[in-house]
Amino acid sequence: MTSILDHITEIILLLFLTITFLQSGLDKILDWKGNIGWLKEHFSKTFMGKIVEINVAIILIIEVIAGILAVLGIYQLVVNDNSTLGFYAAILSAITLLLLLFGQRVAKDYDGARTIVIYLIPTIFALYLLQ
Repeated sequence: MTSILDHITEIILLLFLTITFLQSGLDKILDWKGNIGWLKEHFSKTFMGKIVEINVAIILIIEVIAGILAVLGIYQLVVNDNSTLGFYAAILSAITLLLLLFGQRVAKDYDGARTIVIYLIPTIFALYLLQ
């Protein structure tokens, strides 16, 4: 068993991913109709306007898996000194953020896209540290 301090940077980044993606997934579950309604309007003038529900469902699944893997990754780092699950969490997180970035760019929501990049930076750093 390693000390938490041996992997504190990775643990903090994985906690960031846990909070980001489990909270986002929970928000989608608890306010599905509200999220879908807002996103249908957001994408109404794009080719994605008619496939909002399936896109949100896909993002929801990936977010929840990424968040769970981040929690398990923290455990695995501390107990087994192994970064595999954390690395997979970071990969799924990066994929999710790239999908969200693509959507914001399609919707021409450049401020929203910029916000996604703010989340992408620590995610890429986590990928680098956990590989």
